[in-house]
Amino acid sequence: MRLFGTNGIREVVGERLTAPFVTAVAGAIARTIEPGRPIVVGWDGRTSSVAFARLAASTLALGGHRVIEVGLLPTPAIQYNLLALRGQLGVIITASHNPPEFNGVKCIAPDGLEVERSVEEAIEEAVERDLGRTVPFDRVGEVSVDGDGARRYVEGILAQVDTEAIARRRFTVVLDCGNGASAVTSPTLLRRLGCHVVTLNAQVDGTFPGHRSEPTEANLADLARTVPAIGADLGIAHDGDADRAVFIDPTGRFLPGERILTLLAREFVRRGPGGVVVTPVSASQSVEDVVKPLGGEVVYTRVGSPVVTREMQRRHAVFGGEENGGLIFPSFQLARDGAMTAAAVLDLLARDGRSLAEVAREVPQYTLVKEKVACPVEQRGRALEELTREFSNEGSPVVTIDGLKVFRPDGWILLRPSGTEPLLRVFAESRDPDRARRLAEEGLARVRAILTRVAGSPA
Repeated sequence: MRLFGTNGIREVVGERLTAPFVTAVAGAIARTIEPGRPIVVGWDGRTSSVAFARLAASTLALGGHRVIEVGLLPTPAIQYNLLALRGQLGVIITASHNPPEFNGVKCIAPDGLEVERSVEEAIEEAVERDLGRTVPFDRVGEVSVDGDGARRYVEGILAQVDTEAIARRRFTVVLDCGNGASAVTSPTLLRRLGCHVVTLNAQVDGTFPGHRSEPTEANLADLARTVPAIGADLGIAHDGDADRAVFIDPTGRFLPGERILTLLAREFVRRGPGGVVVTPVSASQSVEDVVKPLGGEVVYTRVGSPVVTREMQRRHAVFGGEENGGLIFPSFQLARDGAMTAAAVLDLLARDGRSLAEVAREVPQYTLVKEKVACPVEQRGRALEELTREFSNEGSPVVTIDGLKVFRPDGWILLRPSGTEPLLRVFAESRDPDRARRLAEEGLARVRAILTRVAGSPA
C-alpha cells in the first residue's frame, strides 16, 4: 500500500481522507515511533485541518506520546518549531497548493527534514495491517499547546538577513497570502523588515476565495495589476502552506520560480565559492549557466523536496530548491521556505541597490513550459518504459533520474509521473519561447500516443 507521495499523503476529504483513515495513519505513526520526546503537530488553514489535527493529536496521545500542538502555521514554520521544541517527530496536516477539496499528512524527522522513505513504508505497513497503538490509562500521553511558534519563526528569519540594510530601502511590497497559512507570519515578517506592506487575500480561508492555492501566473492576476498600480517595488505570493514564494517585478511582470532559483543560486555560490547547489532534473538550464562560471557545482535529483533536502544535507550544499518557488536555505533550515525566500530576495536587493526587474534581467532567459496529462497510476510505469525506449532508439540523449528527460540541441523535454495526482507531467525548456512550446507539444503528443497504446493493449 503506497500512501505517501512526493510530499506526504494527499487525498480528497470525505473520499479517502476520512476520520477513520486519519486515525489509522496517526495510530500507525504512534506504533512506528517509540514514545520519548514530544511529537509536534501543526496544520494549515484548510477547512478540515483543525479537525484532522485534533484527531491525530488525540490518537498519538492515546498511543502513549506527548504531543505539542503549535497550531495554524506555515509548513516551514512548523518544521522550524520542531527543532526549537526538540521534538522527535512532526506531523503536519496540509495539502500545500492542492485544490481546496484536498488535505493530507506530512511527517517530519527530528532534524526538520521530511522523514526517510523507510519510515513512510513502516507507517504504510502498519496502516495496511491495521496495527495502531493504544496504551493503558496510566500511560496515555498529554496534549499541550505552544502558542509562540509564529514569533519564534519570524525572529529566526530576521537573524538570517541584514535587517538594517533592508529597512533603509523602505520597500513597498504587495503580499498575496492566497488565504493560506502565510497570513499568520509573512505580513509581520515584512513589517519587521521595515517594508510598507499592502496585503491581498490575507485572511485564512480554506475555500481559497481569492484565487486557487497554486501561485501560478494565471492565479496572480490581481497581484500583477496591484504592484504597478500603487508603485510598489515588488509583489510576493505564497501557496497554501507557504513553503513557496513567487514574485512580481515593479512593472507587474510575473517572474517564474526558476528565475528566482537561478538568481539566488548565483548569490549563494558567490558568497561561498565552489559551493554545491542541489536541484531536481526539472530545473532550468540557467542554474548551471550561472553557477559553473563561479566554480560551483549543480547536483540533480529526483523531483520532490524530501530528495533535494537529503541530498543537500549529504553534499553540504550552500543552496537548493525547485523551479516552482520552493527554495531551501541550509544556513536557516533544510526545508522549502516561502518566508525565508521573501527575506532573501529583499536582502539581495538591499545589497545590490537595483530593482528586482533590473537584477532579474541578468539571469539567462529561458522559457519553461509546464503541462500535464491524466494517466492512471497503474499505467505510468509501462508508459515511461515505452517512451524511454522510443526516444533512446531515435538517438536522443536521455536521463532517467526521475521519469525521462530528453535532450535536444536547443532544449529539453521532461516526462515524469506526479507524486501527488494521477498525472504525467510534461516540462519543456528552450531559450526560444516558441521552441519551448513546440517541445512541450511534442512531449504531450508522444505521451498521449503511448497512453492510447498502453490502454488498448493487454496488461
